Amino acid sequence: MTRTSAHAVSLTPLGGPTVLIGFAGHRFLVDPTFDPAGDYPVGSRVLTKTSDAIVSADEIGPVDAVLLSHDQHPDNLDRAGRVFAENAPLVLTTRLAAGRLRGRCRGLLPGERADVGSVTVTAVPAQHGPDGTEDKTGPVIGFVLEAPDAPTLYISGDNASLDVVRAVADRFPEIEIAILFGGAARSPLVDGFLTLTSSEAVEAAAILGHPRVLAAHTDGWAHFTQDGSSFRAAFEEAGIGPLLLDTSPGVPVHLDRSVQQG
Repeated sequence: MTRTSAHAVSLTPLGGPTVLIGFAGHRFLVDPTFDPAGDYPVGSRVLTKTSDAIVSADEIGPVDAVLLSHDQHPDNLDRAGRVFAENAPLVLTTRLAAGRLRGRCRGLLPGERADVGSVTVTAVPAQHGPDGTEDKTGPVIGFVLEAPDAPTLYISGDNASLDVVRAVADRFPEIEIAILFGGAARSPLVDGFLTLTSSEAVEAAAILGHPRVLAAHTDGWAHFTQDGSSFRAAFEEAGIGPLLLDTSPGVPVHLDRSVQQG
């Protein structure tokens, strides 16, 4: 898996929330997950992974940083992903996760920035469930990546709030590529969805000014109530299907500064 040129972007979906990003000549890995299908405990509950990881951690190669939205749920950071993160040169994540993980971690609050070479990474809010459930789901962040002559890239993380998307769009009005986590995840802990529904993802795209969209974290877990097919169907029904990027696992999508918004 090669590096991109200084002004190009490549997105390689690797299943679940895991995406390998080539951005302005640097490599980032989002929410590393490499474990096989099976049951994974989280607190008193069990999350069931329904499909094996498509790549191993060894196949990723070196990265400049891991962008970890949160560490408290195994569908975003599993056992093999934790080992990968703890051996990465840098992990950008929540402050809570940074205090729990070994390795070179930097905890960020929403609005704080970190430079990775020529890339500025800004932590942005994410709300992992309905209003008032943060104490049950824990802190989560998303990320915005910027670099000279590169398209601005937004990574939502596990977010269920369109108000959060509005706040991100207000601060970054020229987002050209968005990785939106979907799946309409449910949990008995809360009354409502933990992540965007497919129709809400359509609304999120409109709020963001109709960037190109890569759907992520839509398949592979039993607690998802929607999947990649419903995500695409919602975009097609809204007449914005062409905004969607290919999500074929392991297949990189290449974009550059001339990426067109709809």
